[in-house]
Amino acid sequence: MPPEESAVVNDYDLLAESYTAMSDTEIQNAYYERPAVLALAGDVAGRRILDAGCGAGPLTVALRERGAEVSGFDLSSGMLEIARQRLGPDVDLRVADVAEPLPYADNAFDDVVASLVLHYLEDWGPTLGEFHRILKPGGRLIVVVDHPYAIHLLQRQAGQKTDYSATYEWTEDWEVDGRTTPMSFWNRPLHAMTDAFTAGGFRISVLSEPKPVPEAEALFPEDYRMLCVSPSFLFFVLQAE
Repeated sequence: MPPEESAVVNDYDLLAESYTAMSDTEIQNAYYERPAVLALAGDVAGRRILDAGCGAGPLTVALRERGAEVSGFDLSSGMLEIARQRLGPDVDLRVADVAEPLPYADNAFDDVVASLVLHYLEDWGPTLGEFHRILKPGGRLIVVVDHPYAIHLLQRQAGQKTDYSATYEWTEDWEVDGRTTPMSFWNRPLHAMTDAFTAGGFRISVLSEPKPVPEAEALFPEDYRMLCVSPSFLFFVLQAE
């Protein structure tokens, strides 16, 4: 018999509906990541914004409701189909790979939001270069990444002999709808992140470790308490120089 075909790593087409339902309602995305991004973005009315790795578009929707002109892209056509259903046909949504040259003109955007995107990449250099290219001079790049020390502790607790100062790939299996989907990410120390931002032509204007919004406490009391003392994400606002 032929060997069983291995599962595709990071298969968001397979996960599209289940992942969307989860991220729309659970604490990490709905009550922690997205509210913090929107708070950092501030008044976006009239601003041209790119939602990089937009997935099913919840952040795209929120930015648009606040008066921004939003475009988005994602590698998963399944996730983008859900985004199109939410946003309608008049929103610029494209299939594109964040690791490749992006299909946008120079100086096209006031802001780029890359929330929980960069951790899929070993090398941030080319992607940050593309973000810098498509931003207007002085434009903002808002980035959310896994907190590097949280991932380091998670790996140590799992028995992995990881080195916080190293950049390394880590994997885990997600159990969704009775299926196991392997997911792969890259962890890097804080200094490697800031070095990459500087090399990419950005100045760090904000580094934030926010708490979930207060209404999450009644809905997810245990998770809320944990995130208040052990942040799982880091948030940056970067200025294109």
